Amino acid sequence: MSPRAVDDVLDQIRAHGGRITTARRLVVGVLLDTDRHLSAEDITSLIRAEHPEVHLTTVYRTLESLAEIGIVAHTHLGHGAAVYHLGEIHQHLSCDVCGALRDVPVSVLEELRVTLERDHQFVLHVGHFALLGRCAEHAPAPSPSDG
Repeated sequence: MSPRAVDDVLDQIRAHGGRITTARRLVVGVLLDTDRHLSAEDITSLIRAEHPEVHLTTVYRTLESLAEIGIVAHTHLGHGAAVYHLGEIHQHLSCDVCGALRDVPVSVLEELRVTLERDHQFVLHVGHFALLGRCAEHAPAPSPSDG
C-alpha cells in the first residue's frame, strides 16, 4: 500500500467533512492493502496485530461512517457477516459450495433493474447483496435434455 493511496482516500474523507482519526487511517490502510473483501472482524484482527487498543466496535463505527460518505461499500454474502471494500460499487457472485467470490460490473443487472423499476415500481440496490449460485467448478453438468 502506498502512502499516497492512503492520502488520496483520506482527502476524500476530508472533502465530505469527515475527520481523520487513527481508526479511519488504520481501516483505510487495511482495505487498501488487500485485494479481498473483509469482514469487520477480519479488519479488526489485522489492525490489532499492531494496534491492540483498537476495538471491534470502533471498526464497525468507522466502516459505517465511511459507508455513509461513499468511501466504503459493504455486501452481504449469504449467511455470513457483511464484507467491506473500497472502490466502485460492483455486483458480487458467490458460490454457495466453495465460497468463491467474483466481482462483476453492475451493468450485468441493468435489464433486471429497468424491468423492476418500470413494471413493479421497485428500485434495486445493486451490490448490496451477493447473488448466490455455483461457480463453474461446482455447477451441475447440463443434462442431455437441456440441449
